[in-house]
Amino acid sequence: MKRLILFLTWVWGVSAGVQAQEAADSVAAADVAATEVSPAPEADAPASEATPDELWDRANTAYINGDYHTATEIYGEILDRGLSSVKLYYNLGNSCFKEGRLGESILYYRRALRLAPGNDDIRYNLGVAEARTKDNIERIPEFFLTQWARSVRHTMSCTAWSILSLLALVCALSFFLCYLLARRLSLRKTGFYGTMAAAVVFMLTTWFALGERREMLDDSQAVVMSLSTAVKSSPDRSATDLFVLHEGTLVEITNRLDGWCEITIADGKKGWLESKTIETI
Repeated sequence: MKRLILFLTWVWGVSAGVQAQEAADSVAAADVAATEVSPAPEADAPASEATPDELWDRANTAYINGDYHTATEIYGEILDRGLSSVKLYYNLGNSCFKEGRLGESILYYRRALRLAPGNDDIRYNLGVAEARTKDNIERIPEFFLTQWARSVRHTMSCTAWSILSLLALVCALSFFLCYLLARRLSLRKTGFYGTMAAAVVFMLTTWFALGERREMLDDSQAVVMSLSTAVKSSPDRSATDLFVLHEGTLVEITNRLDGWCEITIADGKKGWLESKTIETI
């Protein structure tokens, strides 16, 4: 009976592993932009005819030469073609920051961070950009275990957690077979305790992978793009102004209605903003 219960547990584990693999595939599909710089062509072709590799090379060259406006435009052209990657968002955030377009730089840094949450360079640059925002909002304190779990989850991407969870599943199944087939008591004990340890690792890594996937697909977070905008008490331009937010501030969208969004900021304050004043991450 004990073995039957363990076997049914691992049947559930296999199905969870499949879900984790689907999460990995979803993330892998996002990294489709060219990451290698091709040699510059002898004569520049029009942007509409240039390949993504040529545009990438031109944008990088413009950035190195200090022409940040041109670099931003060309990186944007690559995005307009439906291509995206961590490096593209990161470089676009850098060029926007150099141009003084604070809201856009924070937006692209955050998009890059969703694809590579463990990247220290992105996190550092995001911190530098957010330090220049005018709104100094104090966050509501979180339970320390929740904060710790999020910080651990952000050390790796959804793809990495998914791969790790599948490796843990393989180890767990191997130990389980050892437990079932071994005749020596010492090997059976090793198989049993190894199965339990690998099962815990598998469940944690699967949970982290699914959490990263949910966060990556989340469309409730947005960045204020206007230099300043008044938060209203209701979705109406004539409504009472509750407080003012400035470019680059992160908000949480809780409701949408006819061109308006109900938002919540880090300290818990709520109100309504016109949808055109914010950009979803």
